[in-house]
Amino acid sequence: MTVLGIETSCDETSAAVVRDGREVLSCVVHTQEQHRPFGGVVPEIASRCHVRLLPGIVARAVEESGVGWDGIDLVAATRGPGLASSLLVGWSFAKGLALSLGRPLRAMNHIEAHLHSVFLDPAAPPPDECLPRVGLAVSGGHTSLFRLDAPDRIAALGRTVDDAAGEALDKAAKLLGLGYPGGPVVDRLSRGRTPREGLFPEGRVREGTLTGGLDPELCWSFSGLKTALLRRVQEAPPKNDDEVAQLACDYQEAVVGALVRRCDLALARTPGAKCLAVGGGVSLNSRLRAALAELCAARGVRLLLALPRHCGDNAAMVAGLAGMGRGIPSPEAFDLDIAPSWPVA
Repeated sequence: MTVLGIETSCDETSAAVVRDGREVLSCVVHTQEQHRPFGGVVPEIASRCHVRLLPGIVARAVEESGVGWDGIDLVAATRGPGLASSLLVGWSFAKGLALSLGRPLRAMNHIEAHLHSVFLDPAAPPPDECLPRVGLAVSGGHTSLFRLDAPDRIAALGRTVDDAAGEALDKAAKLLGLGYPGGPVVDRLSRGRTPREGLFPEGRVREGTLTGGLDPELCWSFSGLKTALLRRVQEAPPKNDDEVAQLACDYQEAVVGALVRRCDLALARTPGAKCLAVGGGVSLNSRLRAALAELCAARGVRLLLALPRHCGDNAAMVAGLAGMGRGIPSPEAFDLDIAPSWPVA
């Protein structure tokens, strides 16, 4: 099964060709730089860029794959969640392309694709050998925990009730004058530093504020953390670059600590868990990777991390997941609209 995948859920325009769910034949990703002056993604700008760039990126992905248009067995695209205007471009394009090629179409969930991204690494074990497992999707737009007992049995365990982890890091960078996107800058400035414990509070989710039966102990709230940093900067502005870097380190440690503690609790509540699979842009963070490695070593489970090139939004994870038989297939897929808030489970 050779799948052409399309991803346009936010500000990355991407197309990829993946064989049998794991062999990446090509993956083209264009990250839009037009949003930097605004300190965040502007939906109208993002969708216009997708319209302009997507046809060429898809053609390039097919050319680089070496299989040609005749070698494509299936077209898969992200239907949600994500920005409505961005999703609409990719999903509409995929429908038209599948019809013109006479190929089946699959509607894919963006967050579930991030959970599959770890298996695009050739060194990763087969997915069915890593069950049950806990999955963490952590990015600029999503922070969610899942338990996977079978390929088609995914249960939501926890999620953020406000900001995503990546969003919290970007907002901190903005408050500290580090630019956008700020997560990678915060990570770089924090390396080699020792964080001060207890400087920033860990947000707690109260009982009765969640729907879907989720346990508050497995959920996150990062908005209060951002407010704590704002107040600290207002009351005692950092005097130099060194103090800015130390604040970034302290803040990052609070975010990482909150993520790791929920993963630890989720593993404890998943009897026989073999793996912790972590995907999404924030999984590139070096401190998070080190902390998760320590956790998994202590728990005796395997840590699966996506390759750096597959951590951010990309179409290889979409095509790969479709090649494993996931998603909503034709003919139903052709009748579906986008789903900006589409849950995994």
